[in-house]
Amino acid sequence: MAESLHGRTIALAEGRQLEELAQMLEKEGATALRYPMINILDAPDAAPVIAWLRNLVQNKFAYVILMTGEALRRLLGFADREGLRQEVIAALSRTRNITRGPKPVRALKEISLNPTKIAETPTTDGVIATMRSEQLQGSTIGVTLYGEPNPTLVRFLEEAGATVQTVLPYVYAPASETNRVVELIGRLAKGGIDVIIFTSSPQVDRLYQVAAEKSLGNELRQGLSQARIAAVGPVVADNLREKGAKVDICPDQGFVMKNLVQLIKRQLS
Repeated sequence: MAESLHGRTIALAEGRQLEELAQMLEKEGATALRYPMINILDAPDAAPVIAWLRNLVQNKFAYVILMTGEALRRLLGFADREGLRQEVIAALSRTRNITRGPKPVRALKEISLNPTKIAETPTTDGVIATMRSEQLQGSTIGVTLYGEPNPTLVRFLEEAGATVQTVLPYVYAPASETNRVVELIGRLAKGGIDVIIFTSSPQVDRLYQVAAEKSLGNELRQGLSQARIAAVGPVVADNLREKGAKVDICPDQGFVMKNLVQLIKRQLS
């Protein structure tokens, strides 16, 4: 099959799976520009993470809500270092697991487990809609967070009569030096990028943060208006729209990189 992205320049804000995504695009003939916006690091304070894992092992949770695959992998890393890995996996197999989208499903499958339920849409609202059919009164629910608190989900669960224990097993940190982000904004403003891909909300936040710090808001708006913007899923797309950006490419379902690349091919061919 002919390379359908030949001659196209595509910028990637992805950090974790940067090379995987870049290689998918390059295989289709694109030039991939790598601008990882963020790094993901273990939570600096292990104590609350270990305490949450011990509650899981002691069967204190009727449900575990897995908001991201990264959260589960990081939790297993903490469990490894504490000598709790097998106990944690056994506890997860006994607990009702609710996942927000396909990424935590994949993380569960890596330890030979399946979710009890998958949210219809990979958003907080999707998780809430899924939990409405559950009997939550009097139950204790473990919730994995990502990046920041989730007061909307916690409030819903508490109003349904549940006790909520959250855990934040990882944090975000800047990956690209500021001057690299400035370089990306400059390339966008000159119209030299066909598509820019965002795969998480913190990437979007980092780009806009640097633009604000360096008084490059107008250049960023101009650049994003000239390029096609691709978002891996609705959470990222909503963040972009809230900041005034148009989103040209976003899967309706199957919010994974392979689907995103196929959509980009169709959009540009």
